[in-house]
Amino acid sequence: MNLRKIPRKNKMTNIKYHPCFSEKAHFKYGRIHLPVAPLCNLGCNYCFRVMDRSFCKEMDHPGVTSRIITPKQSLSIVKNELKKKKLSVVGIAGPGEPLANKETFETMRIMKKEFPSLMRCLSTNGLLLPQSLPILKEIQLSTLTVTLNAIDPEIGIQIYSFIVYNHKKYEGKDAFFILRENQLKGIKEAIKLGIDVKVNSILIPEVNGEHLVEIAKLCADMGVKIMNITPLIPLYKFKDRRKPTCEEMTSIREKCGKFIEQFHLCKQCRADAVGVPGLENNGINEEYFHS
Repeated sequence: MNLRKIPRKNKMTNIKYHPCFSEKAHFKYGRIHLPVAPLCNLGCNYCFRVMDRSFCKEMDHPGVTSRIITPKQSLSIVKNELKKKKLSVVGIAGPGEPLANKETFETMRIMKKEFPSLMRCLSTNGLLLPQSLPILKEIQLSTLTVTLNAIDPEIGIQIYSFIVYNHKKYEGKDAFFILRENQLKGIKEAIKLGIDVKVNSILIPEVNGEHLVEIAKLCADMGVKIMNITPLIPLYKFKDRRKPTCEEMTSIREKCGKFIEQFHLCKQCRADAVGVPGLENNGINEEYFHS
C-alpha cells in the first residue's frame, strides 16, 4: 500500500477550525456527529452504549444516541444543520466502533461529495485502523482521534475484556497485544498519510494514572498532534470505580504536557452531538429521523 502524503484539497483541513483539536476553535465552530455506526469490536470495561431515544434524552456521554441513522438520512441532516449552525467538521464517533461499520465509509463518501468544505473526522479504538487506511485515504479524512488507554499489557487487561478480530474473539493479553499493535501501527501510518491525529486517553484512578505519561511520550515520538485526557465516567463494569479528582486531572495533564500538547476542553460528547461543543442541546433534532 502506498502511504505517501496526500495533497490537501479541502478548505478546512487546518485543525485551527476543529473544535476538538483547537481550544481557540472550541467556542467558535461546531461539529456534527452522525450516529451511523452501531456495531463494536472491543469490550471496554467502562463503556455503556445506549441507542434508545426514550431512555437517553438526558444522558450525555460517548456511546449515546437517540437512534441510529442511515447514510442517506445523514445527508438531509447535515444540509439542515448547515442552515442553522456554523459547522466546520462532520464526524462519526459511534455509538459503536466506526471502522467496524460499513455505513461509516458510505456516509463519509457522501460527505466528501456533498460537503467538500467540511473537515471529515473519525473517532476509533484503532483495532481496524491499519486495514482501513486505504479507505481513509480515499475519503480524504482530515482528522482522526484514537482512544489509547494503555500500552502496558498488565494495565490493558484491566481495561479491556475482549476484542473481536477477523471473526474471532480474543481475551486477556492475546487480545491486548493485537489491539496495541494495530493502534500503534495505525497511528503511525495515518500520520504518514497526512492525517492529523489526536489521542484520547481516559484517566482511570488506580488503573492507568501515571501510565498515561508513558503514553504521552510515545505519542509525541510518533508525531501525534495533541492528547486529550478525559475523566472516567463510572459505568458498566467500572460503575463502582471512582472518578478522578480535579487535582488528579490537573496533575496528570501537567506531567503529560511536558511531552505533548494537551487539550483541556473536551465535553465527552454523545454520538449524535451537533453544534458548538457545550452549547448544543442533547442530540440531533428528532424531526430529521423521519426523512
